[in-house]
Order: sequence, then structure tokens, then C-alpha cells
Amino acid sequence: MDPELFPERAAHRPGPIITGHVVRLEGGYSRPIKVGQPILIGVLAAAGIPRVLGAALATLRLAGSGSTAARRKWKQLRTGPEFLVTPLHIRDTSGVLCEMEIHGHVPQSALDPSDHVQVTVRRQKDPELPPRVERIVNLTTGQFLTPRTPTVWSHLGPALLFQAFLGVLVVAAIAGVVLALR
Repeated sequence: MDPELFPERAAHRPGPIITGHVVRLEGGYSRPIKVGQPILIGVLAAAGIPRVLGAALATLRLAGSGSTAARRKWKQLRTGPEFLVTPLHIRDTSGVLCEMEIHGHVPQSALDPSDHVQVTVRRQKDPELPPRVERIVNLTTGQFLTPRTPTVWSHLGPALLFQAFLGVLVVAAIAGVVLALR
């Protein structure tokens, strides 16, 4: 049979460790991360307190020359970051073609076809998807590769998280003063 017309079916081996040779490293595509609405509401509510206090102080001090700082909209924050997904096919030591996904950036030059690799994988939440690669040890070159994906916290950014932290501190300080006055 022609392998282009009838490609060999790839198995989704659960792992946790698969050893074999790289058959194919396909081109990557992007996949978004969903941001949970309760997390986003909590962070934005806490970050809103210092924003309101800062806007009130700026209004008193600057009297009309307000700032035009760009803020990300709800829809942009809700969409979440996108990460690179690269399908990887490995033929394990028993001859089975295994399909898996690399989430995050791994240099294309780090894995060549026929490289002997040891891959640590983990199942994904969706059972239809192939397992996710957590770590790759390229036994041919001696490289250790760990793909990194963005997180919800890196998507929200340090500035917004710092504002949320300040908001929590302001609320805690006000609650402390109210309780002390009782």
C-alpha cells in the first residue's frame, strides 16, 4: 500500500515514558488557553480598587489632564494566551507509531528524524487529543528539552496582578481599621 494514500495509524500511548526514534515533527499551530471567568472577575475586582483610588488622586492633582493609558478589554483578557502545538510522531522500541503533542516552543533543530529520544508524556483533559509532552531527552545529542507554555497568570501580566495585590491590601487595611474601631 502507498504510505501517502494510506498512512499508518498512530497510537496514543499513555506513557509515562516512551523511548524510540523520531519519525516526524510536523509544523506547529496555535491553540488558545481559556481563562476562567471567576479568576478573571476576582483579579479585575481587586485591581479595580487601586485604579479607582489612583484615578481619584489624579483627578484632584491634575484637574482634567487625565491619562490615556491603554488597558486590555474584557474580551482580550477572557480569550487567553495562545501557545504553540507541534505534533510529534515517534516509533517506540516495540515498533508502534506513537503520536503526541509538544505544547510550547522547542527548537526545530533540536529534534531530527531518526533521533533516539526518551519522552515523558501526560494525558490531556480531552481524551481525543494525543498525550502532551512534558520532557524530551534526545539520547542522540544529549539534549534535555522542556517545552514551556504560557499560563493564565503570565497572560494577565505582572502589572494587573500587582494592582490586584494592592487592592487586596487596601481592603485588608480598611477591614483592619473598621475592626479596630469597634
